[in-house]
Amino acid sequence: MINERRKILIVSNRVPYPLTDGGNMAMFAMVEGYHKAGWQVYLLSMNTSRHQVADNVLTGIFNNIYAFEWVYVDNRLTNMKLVKNFLFSTEPEHKERFYQPHFEEKLLEVIATFKPDVVQMESVYLSSYLQAVRSATTAVCILRVHNVEYQIWFALASRSANFFKRKYLKELAKRLKHFEREAWKQYDLLLPITENDSYHINRLEKLTDMIIAPYSIDIRNFPPPDPANERWVGYHLGAMDWNPNREGIKWFIAEVWPKLHKIVPKFEFYFAGRNMPEEFKEIKEPGIFCISEVEEAGKFIADKKILIVPITAAGGIRVKILEAMASGKIVVSTPEGILGIEAKADEHYLPARKPDDFVRAIRWIMMNREEAQKIADRARELIIAKYEHSSVIKKIITEIDDFMRLKNI
Repeated sequence: MINERRKILIVSNRVPYPLTDGGNMAMFAMVEGYHKAGWQVYLLSMNTSRHQVADNVLTGIFNNIYAFEWVYVDNRLTNMKLVKNFLFSTEPEHKERFYQPHFEEKLLEVIATFKPDVVQMESVYLSSYLQAVRSATTAVCILRVHNVEYQIWFALASRSANFFKRKYLKELAKRLKHFEREAWKQYDLLLPITENDSYHINRLEKLTDMIIAPYSIDIRNFPPPDPANERWVGYHLGAMDWNPNREGIKWFIAEVWPKLHKIVPKFEFYFAGRNMPEEFKEIKEPGIFCISEVEEAGKFIADKKILIVPITAAGGIRVKILEAMASGKIVVSTPEGILGIEAKADEHYLPARKPDDFVRAIRWIMMNREEAQKIADRARELIIAKYEHSSVIKKIITEIDDFMRLKNI
């Protein structure tokens, strides 16, 4: 039986809302999971300038948990700050950008009044506060590992054609690797989202106190699709202030679309996401539709059949792929995009790496719809078997509770 008196303070580097972003959905699922397991959940979030949520929205969310508070944080990134950090610091710019004394003050205030048994950080970039947390409480300190961050930046560096950008990204990745390795060792427990991330962490630091905590799907929110309302068109949905999404879409439009449009001229591609670059909004290619930010992800994808995932730098798990599979969509993805999901190529999704791979996969789907639908059906069965919310969250929280009991906490 899970101890109903457990008290957890979850600290996030942005408000996990709206639920149109994979990171937000992953954090939201964890908050709800602890709450439904009987824990008292206190959520303290940065309301950042880059992902700011309006006050009238904030007062209407997370009202079911013990408490939800937010602190305004200016984490805007300027060229001057980047240059200063690059030339005069050995730390990644993320560490400096997310450390704010007034947020630390609020964090310590919450710890003093709430007295949590567990403090869970939802980003490695919040590790700068760990020393202060340790000085204020004996609570178990947990890090949720959404991604192995340095791997993403190394991959972005390797794809950059600009010499100076590549040099900067490589240096940033090197700093992040050192920062992450030091941070991992300071926590009592790590919660990587995938087996792959767990393997990489262990390869570098030989840590034993880790629990795999994958994102999960409440299948009740994803009824089987209605074929009459689906159009066999492609789509992509993802925050465009996340470099892998932005670079992936740029590559797809530049390298894949000209070939694809020539071979399948009636095929359409729709993409949406927060902080859409102006250059994407101005695209006038026939068959490509830039929607910018959408209020409800479910409505955007409802009538679209084929999820296209062209990202080549990734970590953690792609929440949008899991949700697409649960919704009966057909997924075409790079190996990096599908990484961390227990899906088999050609059985649960169609693999693609090069432009010609994407063209062949999409052309095959359009010409073999019945067979393609079978792939989508098998993918949905996989989600129900491996990623169903109630069983996954129950297992994670039971393991965390068992860990605390073994430590006599």
